[in-house]
Formats: sequence, structure tokens, C-alpha cells
Amino acid sequence: MVTRIGGARRKTRQKFKKNYKTHGKISLRTFLQKLNDGDKVALVAEPAVQRGLYFRRFHGKIGTVSRKLGNCYEVIIYDMDKEKRVIVHPVHLKRV
Repeated sequence: MVTRIGGARRKTRQKFKKNYKTHGKISLRTFLQKLNDGDKVALVAEPAVQRGLYFRRFHGKIGTVSRKLGNCYEVIIYDMDKEKRVIVHPVHLKRV
């Protein structure tokens, strides 16, 4: 087996970077937002919160909410013509 170099946030310095005007506390509205099944959402990372973060390849993808799993949501996205199910915290989801 090959030894893996780096972790899940490897090569994400530019991708997950916040705009300088959006630094500081995150709003509770985005942290506690409620989504319904079938809602279209965009995967937009909130770098201040690491839990419930998706894999970096899916950044900017648009998907549909499938169901709620605990505090997170299951989102169906298409990656390379394959349907994939990603479990994401609502702070990283933006309604489209």
C-alpha cells in the first residue's frame, strides 16, 4: 500500500479561502438553516467549521437534498456522470 500524503484538506488553501470581508463569526441562520427534501443546494464550504465538510472535489457543485441525517443532510450530486451521495452539514450548503 502507498502511504497517503496529506489529509482531507490538502491543496485547499485557495479553494476554501474566505473573502476578507466575511471573516469573523458565522451567522446562526446559516448554521441552523432548515432544508426540505428536493431543495437545490450549492456546496459552498465554510472554512471556519470543519465538521460535516465534503471532499474538496465537490466544491461548487449543485445537488438536491435527499434526506436529513442527524444534524446533516444527504445531498445527491453528479460527479463524472455518476450519482454520488454526500453527507454535508447545513453550514456548507447554500440554497440555489
